[in-house]
Amino acid sequence: MAANCTHLDQIHDVQPSAHGCEECLQTGDTWVHLRECLVCGHVGCCDSSKNKHATKHFHATEHPLVQSFEPGEDWIFCYVDEVVIMPR
Repeated sequence: MAANCTHLDQIHDVQPSAHGCEECLQTGDTWVHLRECLVCGHVGCCDSSKNKHATKHFHATEHPLVQSFEPGEDWIFCYVDEVVIMPR
């Protein structure tokens, strides 16, 4: 993976918390794309979505790593180091 991220040791084998944005599903709202927290499995909507639940989850928990939860995408983003990590 990438040497630019200092948080890769926090990746866990997680199960997704929902099949869509956890908070948007509870409120009946919509999202654009989904991100899964690699520390706890929380599924939240991306920053292109009006609620930005994935980023809100980071600020609330300080869990630094999310992975795209979109079919065919497997990149990781580190909020702390602000770097996209592509698989090899």
